[in-house]
Amino acid sequence: MYYQYILPQKSMTEVSQDVMSWAEKRKAEIESLKVVDNFRRDFMQNLSHEIKTPIFAIQGYVDMLLEDDVLDDEEEARRLLKKVHKNIERMTHILSDIDEIEHLENGTQNLNISKFVIQELIFETFDSLSIQTVKKNIQTILKKGCEYPIAVYADKEKIRQVLINLVINAAKYGKENGHIVASVYKLDEERVLVEISDDGIGIAEDHVPRVFERFYRTDKARTRKVGGSGLGLAICKHILEAHGESIHLRSKLGVGSTFGFTLPTTNK
Repeated sequence: MYYQYILPQKSMTEVSQDVMSWAEKRKAEIESLKVVDNFRRDFMQNLSHEIKTPIFAIQGYVDMLLEDDVLDDEEEARRLLKKVHKNIERMTHILSDIDEIEHLENGTQNLNISKFVIQELIFETFDSLSIQTVKKNIQTILKKGCEYPIAVYADKEKIRQVLINLVINAAKYGKENGHIVASVYKLDEERVLVEISDDGIGIAEDHVPRVFERFYRTDKARTRKVGGSGLGLAICKHILEAHGESIHLRSKLGVGSTFGFTLPTTNK
């Protein structure tokens, strides 16, 4: 009874196929765990470095302030305190960005969906960041043919944050006397594609798939010179995923980069 009705009877071929299937599944699980473990290790190493850098700087400046003759020199003491303040701000910014990503990932940050014209928000972003772009004499323009106003349904302030991060990124790595060009294309009746392009240094092809990872830097030495928490693009990715949308990158070394993301044109 047991062998005939309870225990399934399988041929050696079927058993062999089951074993192979199980082995392939286990192999895939192990590879997935390795990827997750590598990502976790990279993240922890990068986070440690990002936090230690301002901490060690603060420690150094405070040690200098504690020297007997430094406090007697009001100008030098003020200069050191300003550097301490700058590094504290950097730490606060990093922790704030990490906290925001956690909220977006966990779905605990509500989206305030409203209707707005995406071109108007682009112009507002260009205007608010004019100080950064003027420094390198970079022109910010809306591509010809993309002027017709298109309304989207999204969290306006979150999308403003996406645009700010992308434009700041383009300004940092854009060339002197260069251009930052915004484009808006209606894909269909439900979605619009927004692109922010620059004619800067570009990104090597092997780095492109990883640029949206937290703290990932294509050139650590160069990136630290221009500043930033290393979380801007990760935040963009999570904001758009919270909207059910996506972001992508096209780039070529020496030519420039284009970040594109989609937004809904209907209120779902």
